[in-house]
Amino acid sequence: MRIRVLGNLVVLAATVAVSYGMQVTKPHYADLTAPIPVDGAMHDTVRARSFDVRLDKVVFARQLKTNQFGQEKLLTTSGLWAVVSTSLTATAASTTVADGTWQGPAGLRYHQTERLGYRQDMPPHGVDPGLEKRGLFVFEIPPDQISGASLLISARQFGPLDAQARISLDGVPTSADGQPADVLPEYDLDAPQAQAPQGKT
Repeated sequence: MRIRVLGNLVVLAATVAVSYGMQVTKPHYADLTAPIPVDGAMHDTVRARSFDVRLDKVVFARQLKTNQFGQEKLLTTSGLWAVVSTSLTATAASTTVADGTWQGPAGLRYHQTERLGYRQDMPPHGVDPGLEKRGLFVFEIPPDQISGASLLISARQFGPLDAQARISLDGVPTSADGQPADVLPEYDLDAPQAQAPQGKT
């Protein structure tokens, strides 16, 4: 009798262990419907489903100068401003590229800042086939989230099973401590050099 009870307890324990293992290891719905990454590097053209994107340049600054509602403002941040310049083109039909995310080396994600308000060079970017358009994505990030980071660009923030450009930022020059080698004290978003297409660096 005791052997039978002991056997039942062993079977029950094994069943619970298997059920728990299946629960914690099976893919979650969010993982099953997540965007499909298309990998690329800086200065390469990465082709997502509805748009092409090329990451031209990343500028880091401690303060960001901008014009909001006719008034000049100087924005500070607890980390660094990262101003990412891209070139965008629609692949087949006119579309919108609205979502940009900075993904740190450990997977932490930083969504594009909302502190700049509406700007024509900020998302959402309307793009057309055959017409390259410059698009900015601006982030506030800790300095230790730069080395080994990636830029994620999508047509929209929640796009299940849609293609997402995932561009490695290994081309960004960093110092021995992993922080950017060149940080400007101030960057003017409305200066002519900020508006001109960026060359390869």
